[in-house]
Amino acid sequence: MASIMVACSSNKKPIATDTATEVAGSEVDFKIEKSGAQLWGEVCNRCHIAPSPADYNDTDWETISLHMRVRANLTEEEITKIESFLKSAN
Repeated sequence: MASIMVACSSNKKPIATDTATEVAGSEVDFKIEKSGAQLWGEVCNRCHIAPSPADYNDTDWETISLHMRVRANLTEEEITKIESFLKSAN
């Protein structure tokens, strides 16, 4: 009887964790960093149609970002990425 073994590999690096703590079931969690454009597309479309980056100037985006950070319960990192994307694309 012959058997075939197949395996997958990944070159993603796991998040650094305390090496003394074993991850349940030997699974390793990966953190996927989203870009400002990805966050904008996902977060802003949850409640309304996301405006085009060209709809507002940099100053307007700063004001809108402050307001929407509170309304959408976003982290500082998330809103910074979104605002940077919007400013670079307008």
